[in-house]
Amino acid sequence: MASAAARRPRRKASRRARSSPLAGARDRSAEDWWWDRLAPSGSEYHLLQADSMLLVLPGPGPSRSRAHRRASRRAQRPPSGSAAAAKPRSRPRHEPAPAPEQGPDAGWGDRIPLEVLVQIFGLLVAADGPMPFLSRAARVCRRWHEAASQPALWHTVTLSPSLAGRAVKGNVKAEKKLLSSVEWLMPNRFSQLQRLTLIHWKSQVHPVLKLVSESCPRLTFLKLSDCHGVTADTLVMLAKACGQLHSLNLQHSMVESTAVVSFLEEAGSRMRKLWLTYSSQTTAILGALLSSCCPQLQVLEVSTGINHNSTPLQLPVEALQKGCPQLQVLRLLNLMWLPKPSGQVVALGPGFPSLEELCLASSTCSFVSNEVLGRLLHGSPNLRLLDLRGCTRITPAGLHDLPCQELEQLHLGLYGVLDRLTLVKEGSSLLTQKWYHTLRELDLSGQGFSEKDLEQALAAFSGTPGGSHPALCSLNLRATRVTPNTVSSVISSCPGLLYLNLESCRCLPRGLKRAYQGVEEVQWCLKQLLTSHASPS
Repeated sequence: MASAAARRPRRKASRRARSSPLAGARDRSAEDWWWDRLAPSGSEYHLLQADSMLLVLPGPGPSRSRAHRRASRRAQRPPSGSAAAAKPRSRPRHEPAPAPEQGPDAGWGDRIPLEVLVQIFGLLVAADGPMPFLSRAARVCRRWHEAASQPALWHTVTLSPSLAGRAVKGNVKAEKKLLSSVEWLMPNRFSQLQRLTLIHWKSQVHPVLKLVSESCPRLTFLKLSDCHGVTADTLVMLAKACGQLHSLNLQHSMVESTAVVSFLEEAGSRMRKLWLTYSSQTTAILGALLSSCCPQLQVLEVSTGINHNSTPLQLPVEALQKGCPQLQVLRLLNLMWLPKPSGQVVALGPGFPSLEELCLASSTCSFVSNEVLGRLLHGSPNLRLLDLRGCTRITPAGLHDLPCQELEQLHLGLYGVLDRLTLVKEGSSLLTQKWYHTLRELDLSGQGFSEKDLEQALAAFSGTPGGSHPALCSLNLRATRVTPNTVSSVISSCPGLLYLNLESCRCLPRGLKRAYQGVEEVQWCLKQLLTSHASPS
């Protein structure tokens, strides 16, 4: 009996030894079947398993990852103990020679073709810019370093010492330190640079622009923000070396007018966009524009700096139309603009036939009237955006006479206007009846139109022909006399309304005088208005 009892554990151990190799074989066969279904042998594809994804990559490579090879080796090991000695009896069979072990996988990032990796980096650069992503990606591995070093990815760069508030000596030292890096980056990374922005450069602007002229022949856009020491020689050197440069932004920088005029004389024939900050020297620059120095100019923006300049800007409308006939965007922002010298009668000019955007917004006294607006836009049928915020002398009748028929954005808001000004109380319906089918944004903030007049004006959006919905998606009625019924009607008629400003509307109930953003908030406002209207007073 004792001997029989001693044999039982041996039988169990032998059974385990017999069953474990068969189970491992079944596991391995199922695994091989699954991998062969995803990447069949001979298909020139191989599988690569990462932490959270399974990649099917072309070209030769390991069919299994290191984790799968480790699991296969563990399954092939015999169990320890007495069961290892008891080997199952089986018929001898010829098995294929084991495949040679391959080295560890270098990782899926190293397997991606260089062209694909460059395209992926290009999407990230387009969204967030090349810095600091490319500098960090170059430290991952050799393949990523090679992809991040492609000059095609470094097409848009912003260089700034970021030294606001430090001492002058610290600024100079930091600029020199950054300049040493730029000296290496220019020939090695920036050979295909197209857009360059320099911010807060006080003493090393000339060396940087000299490097740009030597290494960046494809430069098309240059922005100098809060930069000092820009001379005429520097800009002329840049204009001669960069034959594709057509956009120059000098806002908030200290640049002599002679330097800008010299640059325009050299590169004016190819200039497309120009941004300036108004100062006492701007008159000379505008004089060059009026003399047809930039006949292909499409965008012109002149605005005031942080310190408001109260000196009036005299800009003849007709001379500007002759000097810049291809103008598409004209922005004269926060300026005290005198369209013509007083006491002179000027005939109509050729107009701006290609003008699509006109911005004359101002927070100070504006001299723009219906007559001036007519002189500006009498030849502009393609106008899409008209910004006249702060222009108190413009009336709905003057806007109704404009030749543009497909206006999409109209901004007539009055912000910070003195109470003693007499505002127009009627005529808003002339605006909506003319452009109700194309208006996407309408700003009537602070206007003095009466309740009845606003009701008639906004009712135009509910009578669209053919049952189509209006295109209106933004409506600003802040500080107007709009009524609850009028607001409810315009919300119901414009299902695409995404922004509605009802702040300081004296005729609306309390709790609803605020700005609403998004369809849900606008519809909530409609529900509250209908509820308050249905409830007894």
